[in-house]
Amino acid sequence: MERYFDENHYLIRDLVRDFARNEIAPVAGELDQKSEFPWANVKKMGELGLFGIPWAEELGGAGMDYLSYVIVIHELARVDASHAITVSAHTTLGTSPIVTFGTQEQRERFVPILAAGQVLSGFGLTEPGAGSDAGGTQTVARKVAGGYVIDGSKIFITHAGVGEVFVITAVTDREQGTHGITSFLVAKPSTDIETVRELGVGHSDELPFTEGVRAGKKEDKMGWRVSDTRELVFENAFVPDENVLGEVGMGFINFMKTLDAGRIGIGALSLGIAEGAFEQSVKYAAERHQFGKPISDFQGIQFMLADMATGIEAARHLVYHAAWLKQIGKPYGREASIAKLFASELAMRVTTQAVQIHGGYGYTKEYPVERMMRDAKICEIGEGTSEIQRLIIARSLIRELHGHAPGGE
Repeated sequence: MERYFDENHYLIRDLVRDFARNEIAPVAGELDQKSEFPWANVKKMGELGLFGIPWAEELGGAGMDYLSYVIVIHELARVDASHAITVSAHTTLGTSPIVTFGTQEQRERFVPILAAGQVLSGFGLTEPGAGSDAGGTQTVARKVAGGYVIDGSKIFITHAGVGEVFVITAVTDREQGTHGITSFLVAKPSTDIETVRELGVGHSDELPFTEGVRAGKKEDKMGWRVSDTRELVFENAFVPDENVLGEVGMGFINFMKTLDAGRIGIGALSLGIAEGAFEQSVKYAAERHQFGKPISDFQGIQFMLADMATGIEAARHLVYHAAWLKQIGKPYGREASIAKLFASELAMRVTTQAVQIHGGYGYTKEYPVERMMRDAKICEIGEGTSEIQRLIIARSLIRELHGHAPGGE
């Protein structure tokens, strides 16, 4: 990684690595079993500045670069994916659209409290009928005097319950197709209001809360169980004109740009899961004895470890190359999809092999690899499924070869 990292990158890596080992690892399994949001560690991560890594100091951020942010996600995920997605969804999906597309007033109003981790944010795009087909948005924003009235719902929204600031999409002109979708800023109180008031993090009385916005039932998920995922419902919710994010009609286009960066984050998270499972496997293989010797002496185990290590090394370069391209202002959409596709499918393979290496113990909660395997699966689905990534990559290649995408797009 010497090509990408300088001394500051290694410092942030070591800081987050120590935090993950000392503060997250001891509680990750218990939190997973309880499906309990990690508010205590969220507060600690906020105190470390992990929620504002890439944002300018004048906006309350750490003023660090994008590679530093990717390192944070990577290192957190080596121990627990739920903590990693809490930072990733908040930073890339919830905060970056405000930084990138918002007005100066919107940035000054929202970004400082988000960068400090004072409140959590989220990104509302997916709907029951608009998953991979994000252009099929049904949530509607009707223009009225002074703003818009929004009705509809979003599903599988990270932080929909615990978060307070959201960027969401709604149709403002059905006849314009994807060019008739606009993004908005909305705010609602955390569902854990008593807990966050006691902790002093997770809520701000100064936010302009939007009446008619509420969180639905918490999802009981296979993986990422410590992360909060719910429906976000809009019922006659009035949003003032000042909360339109970006230009009217540009919401879909801007959110697709946001997802490009989000895929790098999921790539880094997937890489972290794979590395964590690999490290557990190497340790276990050295300690576990069968037939009078450690199982690491058996060629079958050695081949599995070699394949895991090879894939991880390849994913590491793909993820950090995509991040580096973004950081220097070069096109990175295809590279982000490649990194996300490869790393997410690698995470699934490596965690499955890790459980196999652990044998019967791998199928129990005594070792973290079963949790890592459950956490890995969603990486092949969120931020665009593996199938969508293959479409993006293929269309980019064909466009480059022939000057247009399949179907004349």
